Amino acid sequence: MAAQARGALELADGRADAALEPLRRAFRVWHELGAPYIAARLRLLIARACRALGDRDTAARELDLAREVFERLGAAPDLATLAAGDGAGSRAIPAGLSPRELEVLRLVASGKTNKAIAKQLCLSDKTIDRHVSNIFVKTNVASRAAATAFAYQHGLVG
Repeated sequence: MAAQARGALELADGRADAALEPLRRAFRVWHELGAPYIAARLRLLIARACRALGDRDTAARELDLAREVFERLGAAPDLATLAAGDGAGSRAIPAGLSPRELEVLRLVASGKTNKAIAKQLCLSDKTIDRHVSNIFVKTNVASRAAATAFAYQHGLVG
């Protein structure tokens, strides 16, 4: 977990070269432990780092391998993120939303309640409440309807 956090932090700070080694180490550990979902999420971070370093071939391969795992596990939100092109940072997410906030926003826009979103994402109701609150602040809206309008205006939902 420390390697995963280190790699994610390096990547967030714009140091993709420093992120790759800890991300790959974390991937190997999670893969060996038989945690395919976490390993696939790490592949997304590795892909983002590779893309930042100009290695598009490796980035594409990592995304493909992650997609295969998400499909096998039925991880629909992760597949939706990949389909939208957000899995490796290929395009900016508006308003500074995190990938998880984008995922929650899409589910809000689909009409799901916080409780239903929490159940679907295997998160607590309180965590979803916090994500929705962060979405409202970052998008400068005051309601679920306004957040949904924001999502449609910015092409975040179909």
